[in-house]
Amino acid sequence: MGFACDTKGDFRTSRYRGEASMRSHWPVRGLYAITPEEPDTRRLFRVVGPVLDQGIALLQYRSKSTDPNLRLEQALGLKLMCLPHDVPLIINDDIALAREIQADGVHLGKDDGNPGAARDELGRDALIGVSCYASIERAQVAKSQGADYLAFGAFFSSPTKPQAAVADPRLLHDAKRFGLPLAAIGGIQPHNVSTLRDAGADLIAVVSGLWDARDPAQAARTYIAAFGDPY
Repeated sequence: MGFACDTKGDFRTSRYRGEASMRSHWPVRGLYAITPEEPDTRRLFRVVGPVLDQGIALLQYRSKSTDPNLRLEQALGLKLMCLPHDVPLIINDDIALAREIQADGVHLGKDDGNPGAARDELGRDALIGVSCYASIERAQVAKSQGADYLAFGAFFSSPTKPQAAVADPRLLHDAKRFGLPLAAIGGIQPHNVSTLRDAGADLIAVVSGLWDARDPAQAARTYIAAFGDPY
């Protein structure tokens, strides 16, 4: 699994060209789209496809379904959709699924294992993110274990995780000392993107703000415009 970086700094998949890995070209910046819970696979693909067209930075497949066949079908389909768009696919929580479909990486929560174990399973080129919530201490441990990016939040009230503790944007400024890309998540709307970007966020991760919109593609464009030119 390899990635190449163009002159503007964004990633281009190059699994078949033997070029340098994505990890050697951090940081990527912009909109980090996280899929909605959708048991209807065709409907999931219909809403994700137009968002991929908008130039997002990463796509994460997040599903809490207990049906392994559904998860495999959806994850593999999303991987194939991501390839022509040069968008890396990250699998939430599930290292085994990421390995099975040869995803670009995995995102780990507090009960999903550590980055070192994920690296052993997925290889040196895998992109491994870790949820740090509102904890600088957890971020420090994640870095020491080999994480590639750190995610903080929720920064605002989130319908996806309504019980999540609210994080202060100053966390992003404090976490810059780890030298890793930082993702902000949790109740983010276009009008508060600049606050998080200016505090240090490299990635703005969005779930309901995209998929609950009447037009997810337009919502993606609005978030990207709110983030501004990342280069």
